[in-house]
Amino acid sequence: MSQEFVIEAFPRDDQGRGASRRLRREEKKIPAIIYGGNAEATPIAIWHNELKKALENEAFFSHVLTIDIAGKKESVILKDLQRHPYKPILSHADFQRVDKDHDIHVNVPLHFLNEDTAPAVKTHGGVVSHQMTEVEVVCRPQNLPEFLEIDLTDVEMDQVIHLSDIALPEGVRIAALQQGEDHDLPVLSIHKPKGAKADDAEEGEEEEGGEE
Repeated sequence: MSQEFVIEAFPRDDQGRGASRRLRREEKKIPAIIYGGNAEATPIAIWHNELKKALENEAFFSHVLTIDIAGKKESVILKDLQRHPYKPILSHADFQRVDKDHDIHVNVPLHFLNEDTAPAVKTHGGVVSHQMTEVEVVCRPQNLPEFLEIDLTDVEMDQVIHLSDIALPEGVRIAALQQGEDHDLPVLSIHKPKGAKADDAEEGEEEEGGEE
């Protein structure tokens, strides 16, 4: 993990809806909480705009973050984020403590390489169908990948890529595959559009008719 995210936070004593509204309206902060590990849950407040800007970076969701509360630093991952139903405003965040000796479960994004230049797409007119854009992994915090890559260069027409086909860094496992082979779900496939398949079938029939 090459990037580092440090979020400034402040202790939060007042709780409840009224206190949360005042926090957002008057101080431009949002309520949040840190939980897990061997410590009690810690209510905190963080700058709204600082968090909103950090969320623009895809890597923020799949990184171990540092929360700095008056000089005391906590290693965490973002577990939940609440937003206003129709305004571009954040309303609450949940962070889970992590330590290097325990596994964490995190959703990481999938990056699809050579999607436009794969022969099945560029040469044969196939269309990529994505069933997943992220996957839940299990690993130690220090092994957490920022993303996982799938190279489409050698994916053939009508081929289906499953979870078990994803190349994983050392120490990283896919959570679904821990539950058995029947959880080896499809991630993507390349197929010809339905209209193109019909045209191919008609051309084949015409060629057979001509030969007769």
